[in-house]
Formats: sequence, C-alpha cells, structure tokens
Amino acid sequence: RTPHTMLAASSAVSCAAASPRLNQVPARCLSEAKHVRTVGGHDVYDHEFDAVVVGAGGAGLRAALGLTDKGFKTCCVTKVFPTRSHTVAAQGGVNAALGNMESDDWRFHMYDTIKGSDWLGDQDAIHYMCREAVPSVIELEHYGVPFSRTADGKIYQRAFGGQTLGYGKGGQAHRCCACADRTGHAILHSLYGQSLKRKCFFLTEYFTMDLLMHDGECRGVMCYNLADGSIHRIRAKHTVLCTGGAGRCYQSTTSAHSCTGDGGGMTLRAGLPLEDMEFVQFHPTGIYPAGCLLTEGARGEGGFLVNSKGERFMAKYAPKQLDLAPRDVVSRAMLTEIQKGNGCGPKKDHLLLQLHHLPASLLKERLPGLLETAQIFAGVDGSKQPIPIVPTCHYNMGGIPTTYHATVRNGKGEGQAEEIVPGLLAAGESACVSVHGANRLGANSILDIIVFGRAAANYVEAHAKPGEKQAPVPDTLGERSVAEFDRLLHSGSTEEGVPVADLRSSMQRAMQEDAGVYRTKESLERGLTTLSGLLRTYNAHAQVNDRSLIWNTNLLEAFELRNMLSQCLAVVAGALGRNESRGGHARADFPSRNDAEWLKHTLTWVDNETGEVKTGYRPVHLFTLDAKEAKPVLPQVRSY
Repeated sequence: RTPHTMLAASSAVSCAAASPRLNQVPARCLSEAKHVRTVGGHDVYDHEFDAVVVGAGGAGLRAALGLTDKGFKTCCVTKVFPTRSHTVAAQGGVNAALGNMESDDWRFHMYDTIKGSDWLGDQDAIHYMCREAVPSVIELEHYGVPFSRTADGKIYQRAFGGQTLGYGKGGQAHRCCACADRTGHAILHSLYGQSLKRKCFFLTEYFTMDLLMHDGECRGVMCYNLADGSIHRIRAKHTVLCTGGAGRCYQSTTSAHSCTGDGGGMTLRAGLPLEDMEFVQFHPTGIYPAGCLLTEGARGEGGFLVNSKGERFMAKYAPKQLDLAPRDVVSRAMLTEIQKGNGCGPKKDHLLLQLHHLPASLLKERLPGLLETAQIFAGVDGSKQPIPIVPTCHYNMGGIPTTYHATVRNGKGEGQAEEIVPGLLAAGESACVSVHGANRLGANSILDIIVFGRAAANYVEAHAKPGEKQAPVPDTLGERSVAEFDRLLHSGSTEEGVPVADLRSSMQRAMQEDAGVYRTKESLERGLTTLSGLLRTYNAHAQVNDRSLIWNTNLLEAFELRNMLSQCLAVVAGALGRNESRGGHARADFPSRNDAEWLKHTLTWVDNETGEVKTGYRPVHLFTLDAKEAKPVLPQVRSY
C-alpha cells in the first residue's frame, strides 16, 4: 500500500487504506476520520460535523457560509468544483424591490409571484421570500457581488417577465438586479470566496449516494470520493440538501450534465415524498437546436419574438405584457404558433429572437454572454441577425417539500400540525417551499437560493449549538449504500446488460415526448409504463463496464440515472393525476384551471424497486405570515 497525502482542515496527514479486491488503490481520508469497518471489501471512513451541506451552488454556499459564520463545524460536499455548480449559468438577475429605477414595494413583488405561481404557491412562504429579498441582495453586495450600476451608482435593475407595479395595475416593473448577463457567475464566485474566508470545509468532487436515516431522523450522508473511490460516512446533526434540479431528465434542456436531481432521488429512497413534481418549466428562449439558455433579460432589454411572417405574435396571447409575460404563457404561445405553421426554418419547427434593432453598444454592455452563446451554438451574430429559439426544459418547480424555514416536511399532518423530518433541511431548486407554485417567475430562482440557503443557516442556529454531542448510530448504518456501490461497480458486461447511456437516452426521449409542454392522459400513461419498465431494467440489468475506482464516470452516471428515473416517475404520475391545466402543467385534455378540485399540492412517493408511485395531497397555504403586513391574494383569472 502506498500512502497518499492530502491537506485536511489545516494539517497535512498521510493515511492509507486499501482492499485486495480494489487493486490496492489507496483511499484518501480526513485527519479526523475514523476507520469504521470494511464492508464488502470497501473501507468506510467516519466523519463527524455539526452540519453537512450537500451541493455547492448558490443555495449550498449561502447555507455553508452562514453556518460556518455562526460557529458550526460545517462540511460542504459537492460532486463538482463549487464554481462549476449550475448557479454559474444563471444569467438574468435576482428580483428584489430595491426601487432603484422607479418606486417599488416588496408587496408588489409578492403579488406578482403569487399570480405567477397560478395560485399554487404558499403565500406565507412567498411573503417571507419577497420581504427578505431586499436585505438578502444588499447582503450579496456586501459580500462583493459586482452588480451592474446605474449612472448614479445604484444597483442596476432590468425588466423581467411577470413583474409589475401597483399590484398588476402600474405597468412594467424594473426589479431584476443584474450583473450584465452573468449574474449567477458573479454570485457563485463571491459566495465561494466568502466561504473560503470563513474556513468552511469542502469535500470537492465527492458524490453523495444516500441520506443516513435512523429512527426517523436524518443523521448525515454517505458519499464517495470520485478521485479514488473511497467511501465516507459523514455524520451530522443537521443535513442541508442543495443539489439543484433534475433538468437532465429531458432530452432538450438548458441544464448542465450535472443537473440530475440527486437530492430528490435520495429523499425518495429514504421513504419521503416529493412535492408538485408535475410542474416543469420550459424556458421560451433555448437556442435551437442545442437547447442552451438565452436569458429572459434579452427581452427585458427590449428584444422580442417573431414568427416566420415577421409578426410579434405575443400580442395575441399576452396583450399587456407581450414578450415579458411569464414563461409558461410564452412557451405555450410559441408552440401554438409552430403548430399553426408559423414556425421558421425548413422544418418550421422554431421561432426567432430579435435583438439587432437594439444598439450594439447596449448589447455588448448588458448581454455580452448571450451574444457569445448565440455565435457558438447557433452560428449567429445576434447584433445583426435574429437568433433561432425553441422552448426548452429549464426548471423544476417541484422538489423536496419544505417550510419557509427550509425544514423538510415528511408528508404527514396538515396546517400547524405538519410534521418535519428532524435533522433534514433543503434549499434551492432541489426544494419545493413552495414559492414558485405552478410556475416560477424569471429571476426568482436566484432569490430563492439566497433567501432559503440563508434561512437554513438561521434555523440551525436557532435550534442547535456548535459542538453539541451527537447521539451514536449503529456501525451498520449506511451499509446498503456500500452494497449498491459494489453492485453497480461489478455489474459488468452480461448478455442481458443494458448500458447506462442507453437507459438514459430512453428515459430522456420518453420525458420529451410524453411529458413535455402539452400532456394528455394517453401520453402520460405511455410515459409511466415506459419509465416503470426502465427502472426495473436498471435495477436488474444496468451495465457499468468500468470497474476502476479512479474517476469512474460510468459509475457516477449510473448513480445519477438512479436518481433521475425515480423523479421522472414522480413527474409523470403527478401529471397524470392532476386533471387540470395550471402554470407549467398543461393538459390538452383538461385545458382549464380547476380551483374547486385542484387547489392543492401533489405529494409523490416512489418505490425504487418496483416503480410503483403513491400520491397524496396537501392544501395550498392561502394565508400570509401577517395579514396586517401583507394581505393574502385570493385566486382570480390569470391574464397578462
């Protein structure tokens, strides 16, 4: 055995651990790690922290730096280097009623968010998010986020979809705080720097396999090091899941390859539900045919959509807000135009985003990344030509059910009696608070990750003290994760084996065809049958040909596929059960919203062995935190 050396916390230590069946590959460990036992030939290392955060995007970093700042010994586990997390791809900005461009009020923002959610958003959580938006953005500025500036030095705010003044009666609001069109990039780098400054401990390029659940409580996570295959059991009093969405479930998506919904998959395997998974947002301006994102900020700066006739067709579908209507409205309008034969190109299967009427200087100042992306992926100079676009899977409104404190609901109880899972929190796109309801407004996603990453740290501070002694757990806790690791690693090539890539392609095709922008009972039933079969095939015949432990991406993709398949089933089963159209869920056979029967959240439990899905429901919170501070907004016709 050859010792490897790594820097752990503030000291360099040497440690070696190997197993004959692992070809004598040494495992890396942390200075405080304890060797628990060898399970199935794999050495497992034990670590203990006050809190563990899974994911290092905006939500994860905000939670991690907040916890570390409050004195908690915090470990942030991330499968990619923090600044490669998908928050880096967020372009347009973050909503907050700063009032830098015109007089504004967070209550107007709250109204727009409730209306944008098609009244499926919980109004107490929306109240909290919009009220906390202003101090959260000011906090980002103090962390060093280089926001674009107005002529008088204030944070620049652009127009974005669904944002109005005066409770929808005062015209377009300029509420979106932007760093040109690279806002997520700027925020992510600033938060990572602040986390390092506070000496937060990072396990970078470690993949989290499962939650450690014991007596109904979450006691940490099981993960493995992608660099050497060593397995680590991380025990913590509080676990915060910030693992992002599952956009890679679809064939055409703006999401990075890393967006596989790992937190949702872990939650389902722990026997807990996901919420409102049928609500999937399709962004209107994905580059055709690659699917890469072009920010809504392009339309906020004065761009607009045209069909093959050169018409600004959004006037037919949203006469007041036109191209800045919410994304679900614009995406459906685009598909309707294509179905009418008004699409562009030889196949008439896409539309165009026009920007070249705007000054080139403005485009280079405020949309430089968009121009570069259009040139690379469409071969188009956006300052001179229209850019081909098509609606593309972009965001999961559903996820792990949480309160506005970021604590995870277990699906039991109602109202004040709703039960939470002790020790488990979630924030960001992996969570469903629910502040987005049936449809998220643009620039509310970065706000979500910042506000609720911050809320998670605040909750832990209020309910725990740094260094508190943790109750012991059985040595066997986590052995199922090790067994699955070993099973996949040695699945190898057999006559019945099906490559992971083939299973993933079949899954993505089924989701694209059967659970896209428009759904029907027939398409959803077909998708449910296909996906259930794929999950069973995965369990019995998933094939991993690479048996090494060092950067085994084949094994990593097998774990990611496991997470995606169960969430695909949750999406399709939830959509099949919801016999109405609301926000991002459009049933061609039930085209109207039905508040009498469907003003409620869907909860889904998935059996990861059989693919069987159980559904339940919980009521939407039509009340605010304080009716004197902000009155509830009762359901009404949603028009733009």
